[in-house]
Amino acid sequence: MAAYINRTISLMSGDGPGIRGPSLGLGPMADARSLRDSSPLQIFVKAKKKINDIFVEIEDYVRDTVTYMQSLQQEKAIVKADDAVQIEGYIVKVKAIREVLTRDHMKVAFFGRTSNGKSSVINAMLRDKILPSGIGHTTNCFLQVEGSENGEAYLVTEDSTEKQNVKSVGQLAHALCKEKLGESQLVHIYWPKDKCLLLRDDVVFVDSPGIDVSPNLDEWIDKHCLDADVFVLVANAESTLMLTEKNFFHKVSTKLSKPNIFILNNRWDASATEPEFLDQQRNEQSEVRGQHMERAVDFLVKELKVCTQKEANERIFFVSAKEALQARLQEQKGQPAHSGALAEGFPNRYFEFQDFERKFEECISKSAVRTKFEQHSQRGKLIVNEIRSIMDASYDRAQQLKTEKVVAKKEIHDKLNFTEQQLLLLTQEMKDKIHQMVEDVEQRVSKALSEEIRRLAVLVDEFNLPFHPEQLVLNVYKKELHLHVENGLGSNLRARLSTALAMNIENSQREMTERMSALLPADKKQVSLNVLPRREPFEILYRLNCDNLCADFHEDLEFRFSWGFTSIICRFAGKRANSIALTNYSQRCRAWFRTTSSPTEDPQTEVALVPISTIPRDLMSPAENVDVTQLKFPTNNSEDWSSVASRIAMASIGSQGTMGGLLVAGFMLKTVGWRLILVTGAIYGCIYLYERLTWTNKAKEREFKRQYVSHATKKLRLIVDLTSANCSHQVQQELSSTFARLCHLVDEATNDMDTEIKTLEKEIRQLEEAANSAKVLRNKANYITKELELFDDAYLKLRE
Repeated sequence: MAAYINRTISLMSGDGPGIRGPSLGLGPMADARSLRDSSPLQIFVKAKKKINDIFVEIEDYVRDTVTYMQSLQQEKAIVKADDAVQIEGYIVKVKAIREVLTRDHMKVAFFGRTSNGKSSVINAMLRDKILPSGIGHTTNCFLQVEGSENGEAYLVTEDSTEKQNVKSVGQLAHALCKEKLGESQLVHIYWPKDKCLLLRDDVVFVDSPGIDVSPNLDEWIDKHCLDADVFVLVANAESTLMLTEKNFFHKVSTKLSKPNIFILNNRWDASATEPEFLDQQRNEQSEVRGQHMERAVDFLVKELKVCTQKEANERIFFVSAKEALQARLQEQKGQPAHSGALAEGFPNRYFEFQDFERKFEECISKSAVRTKFEQHSQRGKLIVNEIRSIMDASYDRAQQLKTEKVVAKKEIHDKLNFTEQQLLLLTQEMKDKIHQMVEDVEQRVSKALSEEIRRLAVLVDEFNLPFHPEQLVLNVYKKELHLHVENGLGSNLRARLSTALAMNIENSQREMTERMSALLPADKKQVSLNVLPRREPFEILYRLNCDNLCADFHEDLEFRFSWGFTSIICRFAGKRANSIALTNYSQRCRAWFRTTSSPTEDPQTEVALVPISTIPRDLMSPAENVDVTQLKFPTNNSEDWSSVASRIAMASIGSQGTMGGLLVAGFMLKTVGWRLILVTGAIYGCIYLYERLTWTNKAKEREFKRQYVSHATKKLRLIVDLTSANCSHQVQQELSSTFARLCHLVDEATNDMDTEIKTLEKEIRQLEEAANSAKVLRNKANYITKELELFDDAYLKLRE
């Protein structure tokens, strides 16, 4: 017997292979750190830390994605509103998962009939008397023992946050306590983690009232069992499995898929007997053990169908929780575990209790990792994959939009270059065309105005306002005549030129508009058509301003006999008589000319044209209608001055009237006789009398109009070039303004294209940034998915 005990103790001390547990005689908590590091429970702890770290990354990733979606909330083509709402919803989901992961722990629930030792088993596993135990119905509520983060030992009742002394557990949870709690109520007991390896490894123990004293089994299961990883059925080894215990776990198996159930046949120390009956009792004990094992295996495999035959054999144990607790209390005091009054076979029972703990740790770690983390891992993958799909779609849309924008930018850029080149060519072409048209208009106006000036006498004859030689009446007459001439010339010019010029201008404007419209976008073409149309066609304004032009006209309405000596001399002199407009002024003319001649003039020049504006007024004859513009004066002292002097003398004789007449009469009297002279004089007098009598207002009007036509003709010829230039300038201004407006539209279009190019460049940069951000987020999703797959490989697949 002693050899058997020593061999068992040697196995328990670690000499045997595969045995976990401290040495029974080497002191309490020996090599606790190495034991804890090698514990299967550390798999859950590491897996929990790893999955929490991954979900921290997932939460950051979701927040980054939400920020990305918010930054692109205006880009409906990249980010869809439904996708943004969906990703924002993931923030709440991930946060909830993190909270669940923080609270996740390995939960083991102990059930059994009253006084089967559930609390004692928990106390033995915790290595201290924490839960109330004793004879009879001791636990009247659910007690959950978990690790305390701050190292304190306290308890908290359900629906309360008040911390109570842990010593009050005995009163609150004891069935004999006057202040009884409800059977389904839960009391949280927080025990320092450094006092228990299991609590340090996130294991939570739930003690329950006896299942044979309450009918509320369904409520218990729903409230306290659905999140349990392992169930421990504590049975009484002195009896067999009861129907009550079986019914409870039948209910559990209907609500949970294949729950992990361990069966502890407690109080196995009762099978020990006195040494003298040892061999006989061993046989009986073996038979009882076999009977319990058979019934328990059938219950797990055939009735509940929660495990296989092999697994069932590894989940049924025969222990003594009381002895195990006593041994561990001895170890904490530094005494051997087997000291004290122990029944026969204690090492075997203690070893089996430790074996239960080892199998329990493996099972709960494997079960908790799968039940707690597998679902979270799958949900994490689902969230990340859905976000990655959204990022893939966003990336593709951003790339597609970027490509479209790049193509659009190139098209606009090419169109802009083409428009600018065509605008330069059209500008030069239109300038040449406007120049040609302006020259044509100038020639036409000049020709037409010259022809109308030659027909001025007809226009003046058409003026029929009553004539009177009185000066005040003449002033009004001249003013109206100026207006008549100006209106008549203007209307005649318009009749001859306006239609053709207007058609040419309109055709040119239409051609400009068509050519320039081809360079405009569709929305601008209608605007270009509004540049050309007018309510009235373009009309050239012929500003002759006859009132000011002929303001210096002075009529001469005195009677002059047509056969007077001056008139006869002028007739015989012909056209040159117009040059003899001065009387007895030859010396003054010669002196004036000498003073005005330039000493640097070429001496070989015989005649110089003198500008009319430089001739003094007192050198021009006020009585004769002399075209002083035709006067030519010699520039040297040649004999031409003698002919000029003789002509001036002849003009002087003719201008003396009576003296000239006497000289001619005396000469004729001696030559032809007085009778002929008398007859001739009578005829001459009759002619004179006739002319004098016919010098009426009508004759004066004709003479006035003749003088006016002569004067106006000279003045109008002076402004032919000016008027034609003015008309051509009007045409040039009209065409240039039309072309300028069209060019302005083209410039606006090019500016719009340039602005659009800059806008597209900005959008392309934004799309590129959006695509890069989507690519980064997509790659981060791949990284997180890989992390979750590695987590599955390390903690889930290896646990299968």
